[in-house]
Parts: sequence; C-alpha cells; structure tokens
Amino acid sequence: MTEETPGFEEKPDVPSGADSDDAAEAAETPSTEEGPAAPAGDVSQTAGLTAQLDQLRSALSERTADLQRLQAEYQNYRRRVERDRVTVKEIAVATLLTELLPVLDDVGRARDHGELVGGFKSVAESLETVVAKMGLQQFGKEGEPFDPTIHEALMHSYAPDVTETTCVAILQPGYRIGERTIRPARVAVAEPQPGATPAAKEEKSADEESGGPDEGA
Repeated sequence: MTEETPGFEEKPDVPSGADSDDAAEAAETPSTEEGPAAPAGDVSQTAGLTAQLDQLRSALSERTADLQRLQAEYQNYRRRVERDRVTVKEIAVATLLTELLPVLDDVGRARDHGELVGGFKSVAESLETVVAKMGLQQFGKEGEPFDPTIHEALMHSYAPDVTETTCVAILQPGYRIGERTIRPARVAVAEPQPGATPAAKEEKSADEESGGPDEGA
C-alpha cells in the first residue's frame, strides 16, 4: 500500500521550458475545439430579408409593366393626334380650294377665248401657281375612257369610231388633291353605235373568212 506524502498536490503537466505563469494560464483556459453554433435569430433574419427582396422584385416588375403600358398608350395618342391634325388640315385646304374653283373656271374660259392678257394674265397665273402649291391638280382630257368615279356625264351620244364609252368633250375640268377628288370632270360622252361592229372585230372576221392574211401566198 502506497503512502501519500503530505504537503504535495497534483499539478497539470507543463511542457518543458514553460514558466509557471504559462502553466497557470493553461490550467485556467478551457479547451474549445469546436466553433460556436450560429444563433437561431440570424437564420430567421436572413429568411425575412429574402422575402422582402422577393416582394420588391415583384413590385418592380408591376411598376415596369405599368410604365410600358402608359408609354404605349401615349405613343398611340400622339399618332392619333397627328392623324387628326393632318385630316383637319386637308379638309380646310379642300374647303378653301373648292371655293376658288369658280374663279379657276373663269380663268380657263378667258384663256380659251384669248382674253387672258395684261395684268389679268399675271394675276391668273399667280393664282394657278398658288393653288398648285397647295396640292390642287386638274384632270380630264378628251379621248380618255369614261370613269364614273371621276367623271360626270352631262351629254350623251353615239359614235361609230369609238369602241367603249369615251369622253369626247370636257365641259368643265375636274380637280383633285392627292387621291381625293373634290370635283369630278364634267364631260360629254359617246358610246359605240348600237349594232355596229368595232373596226378591229370587222378586220378579224374578214381575216378568218379569207383564211388569214398569209394564206394562199
């Protein structure tokens, strides 16, 4: 049986070369091999921030869609206003030029009778230049086919030398602005003689009866 020597206490192992103060500090400091665990509050805070970020992204997407919709509506509004502005301008110009058509008719008659001379001639030519700059165009010529969309027939007759309804006289010229007719040309028309065979068909029939122009050569 081993006897314990009184007056001696067990001390922790101290590496050789370490002084007594280092030994005491080593004895007081507990061993911490594993790091501290993350607090539960940090995890819940991260989840809350993620949810807030998702809400902000959703709100941003909604505001962006609203802005794009407003921009498209504004562009449509601008195009509609510009279209209406052009239409109003065209109507105003057409109304003004329609009021001037009788004056232009007088100028045309004076020119046909050789009365367009002197200062009256200069004024008339200036007026015609101005209305032409505003887009007014005169139409209607003798010999052109009759078109009911741009011609108004005031006189009707038959003629053996026409193959279709033809304008044989321009009683009053027509006027248009661009593609819009503001007054049709008033004309005298002639139709083929009833029962008459056009010359082209007569020549063709004669050729068929004779066997053709080259047959028998």
